Amino acid sequence: MTGSVIFDPLLPWAFVAGLGAVLAVLLALALWRGLSGWWLRALAGLVVLAALANPSLQREEREALSDIVIAVVDESASQKLADRPEQTQAALAALRAAVARLPNTELRVFRLGDGEGNEGTLLMTRLAEALAEEPRARLAGAVLVTDGQLHDIARAPSLPAPLHVLLTGHKSDWDRRLIVKNAPAFAILGETVTLTLRIEDQGAAPPADRAELNISVDGGEEMTFAVPVGEDLELPLELPHGGLNVIRFAVPAAPGELTDRNNAAVVQINGVRDRLRVLLVSGEPHMGERVWRNLLKSDSAVDLVHFTILRPPEKQDGVPVNELSLIAFPTRELFLEKIDEFDLIVFDRYKLRGILPALYLDNVRRYVEAGGAVLVAAGPDFASAASLYRSPLG
Repeated sequence: MTGSVIFDPLLPWAFVAGLGAVLAVLLALALWRGLSGWWLRALAGLVVLAALANPSLQREEREALSDIVIAVVDESASQKLADRPEQTQAALAALRAAVARLPNTELRVFRLGDGEGNEGTLLMTRLAEALAEEPRARLAGAVLVTDGQLHDIARAPSLPAPLHVLLTGHKSDWDRRLIVKNAPAFAILGETVTLTLRIEDQGAAPPADRAELNISVDGGEEMTFAVPVGEDLELPLELPHGGLNVIRFAVPAAPGELTDRNNAAVVQINGVRDRLRVLLVSGEPHMGERVWRNLLKSDSAVDLVHFTILRPPEKQDGVPVNELSLIAFPTRELFLEKIDEFDLIVFDRYKLRGILPALYLDNVRRYVEAGGAVLVAAGPDFASAASLYRSPLG
């Protein structure tokens, strides 16, 4: 219990102070003139001033607020390895029991998962949020239950109380991980591209100078190499085909390793061509041919081979062959021998007229399955009996 005298003046303090000043002047004048009874007048003035100040006696019964202990529990992915979940729960239970034994002390528990995207474990950010929710004057301390992995140490808040860490895991824990330090998103076909890899051992790892590295492209057969551990590895690679190439790197799990989740990495590289070779086959002369040629020839990186079928086999005009300026359509050369040299084949208004046998069209189908590209530009004829849809390409 505490007691104190408080004042709640009936008039403003400025008026009370002015009245006191006037009273003091009058008392001084009475003393100077030697008037009798001056002390009675002074006593009466003081009583009036005291009444105007309106004093009162205040007695308070105060009870101290409880202290607060903040516990931030890390529940990120790395905390789910081995027996760390059990260690975390045991540490939290022991912390609850210890705080319960302290007089007038509360425990506030805040939990933390993985950050959004690739932000990692934002332990300091969560601690700052917890501090913002509690009065700093009541903070007795903070405890972090974590494995020590955090990615926002620069955001560590200033603490008015001690900070303690309960570290999960074991001294013998170790882990091996595969890191892709450099991988381009694009590469030119036929040219060598260099990827930078690194295999790292962390923790109490057994001595190892080299480790096996398995490499596969597009889910194909794995190739195994022995590479050094703890050093950057410059890996030259030539893409097998255009488009998306999916390359998988993996390191076999070692005995006693904490986890093998970080022993593999996938890299996606788009293969682009330095020059694009296009075969354009027009089934009949039409005004749109010029549009195709202007479009494809506008890019200097495009090599265009264009054939237009001017006279189909069923058309006969009686002109001797040696007097015609037309050349024979080199079907065998283009669609059997050199088809793999083209990156794109365009059929422009082409119809089945017997010019390309089914064997050649079937070879075009194989060309597409091997990674080639075919574009069919057609109109209503595509729904007719002579449509390419009714060929092996369909």
